[in-house]
Amino acid sequence: MSLLRRIEKKPSDSTDARDRDKPSAPRGTGPADANVQRRAVPQARDAYMDLKNRVQNRLIAELDPAMDVTRTGEVRHTIKEMYEALLQEESIILGRREKDTLFEVIVAEILGLGPLEPLLADDTISEIMVNGPKKVFVERLGKIQRVNVSFESNEHLMRIIERIVAPLGRRIDESSPTVDARLKDGSRVNAVIPPISLQGPILTIRKFFKKPLTVEDLIRFGTVTEESLEFLRAGVVAAINIVVSGGTGTGKTTFLNILSSFIPAEDRIITIENAAELQLRQEHVVTLESRPPNVEGKGEIAIRDLVINSLRMRPDRIVVGECRGGEALDMLQAMNTGHEGSMTTLHANNSREALSRLETMVLMAGMELPHRAIREQVSAAIDMIVQLERLRDGSRRVTSITEVQGMEGDVITMAEIFKFDQTGFENGKVIGKLRPTGIRPKFMDRIEQAGIHLPPSIFGVAQRMRY
Repeated sequence: MSLLRRIEKKPSDSTDARDRDKPSAPRGTGPADANVQRRAVPQARDAYMDLKNRVQNRLIAELDPAMDVTRTGEVRHTIKEMYEALLQEESIILGRREKDTLFEVIVAEILGLGPLEPLLADDTISEIMVNGPKKVFVERLGKIQRVNVSFESNEHLMRIIERIVAPLGRRIDESSPTVDARLKDGSRVNAVIPPISLQGPILTIRKFFKKPLTVEDLIRFGTVTEESLEFLRAGVVAAINIVVSGGTGTGKTTFLNILSSFIPAEDRIITIENAAELQLRQEHVVTLESRPPNVEGKGEIAIRDLVINSLRMRPDRIVVGECRGGEALDMLQAMNTGHEGSMTTLHANNSREALSRLETMVLMAGMELPHRAIREQVSAAIDMIVQLERLRDGSRRVTSITEVQGMEGDVITMAEIFKFDQTGFENGKVIGKLRPTGIRPKFMDRIEQAGIHLPPSIFGVAQRMRY
């Protein structure tokens, strides 16, 4: 008989004789039986967790501390042998399924991220949201849902968070209760703990695909069209400065990764990020990552410091994972001083708002510049804005590709080259396509000078229009 079945056995029959003489209700229908059934589940769960902790702690105590845990296969085999011997030694009888499940849980606790391991292995899940130890939500195929996964306690969840951030040289404690980090596969991690969080540790993981998305994947998902991607590829090769804009969770970093793959292999690329997520496949890539302050509040290396330093590293292209503050000024100056073809992302709801946010972030650099001077810097540096949105059916689409044309008075002028045209909403799916507006961008001369000749059909009916 398995452990869980032994726990769920009916209570002792040592009842009062008068009770035995009374007519009994059908089994499972009386209030006493209902209470017993309600108590059985948590009792079984508690016993299971007690067994897990006992076996796990024994295994950890007996494992060789000098063992190289990076050799996962060997460590797993060693744990398996010790696990089998321990169950036999203590005469613990489990069904095959329970035995295998318990082993996987223990291995996940020793070598991995505990209860998160099955979620990380599920390719249909794009985001994991842990709201305290007992509430775990995921985003699956664009929809958020709660899953039947939990941690034992706040302390258990904290151990998993510390296991993530410690190898990166980062810390999280009461004096520094928030942290940005990444997993080995590049997945983005954010953690918030008390006293900032009032419901225990909060952990959010934005998963990266095990196999990076390709151009064909984006076309198949309907994120972009073949024509618009051909235009974007030409822009990247011709060293057009590009900003990828969008809200949270719209896929900006993923799309920036796709655009970066179009950069010619002979160019020297420097990537700058808070937590390294970009997965560039070119050979000549230098990856820089910012660093938070240490326990004494010293040693911080901000994104802005890295952008300034990258200018001394002979870059052909500078790719900033995301502009959030004063580094926007240095990024614009780099684009204006011989580092054409650079790219970045920022949060904004549309292309016009992206320019306003850039202006605000330049002011955050502490430079007392007049608004017109900032707009001139922005209009001279940025050539194109790619706007991404997450639609109501959960799909992520490029909704606009806009050229930044220059200044008219105190206003930056823009022209939309491609625009998403929604034609309906059927069976819970948004129906629409990214279509050309008929406008030919001014920087087409630069694309042609790079030896790229796009067919006129890419720009639609009014393809011969020039400004």
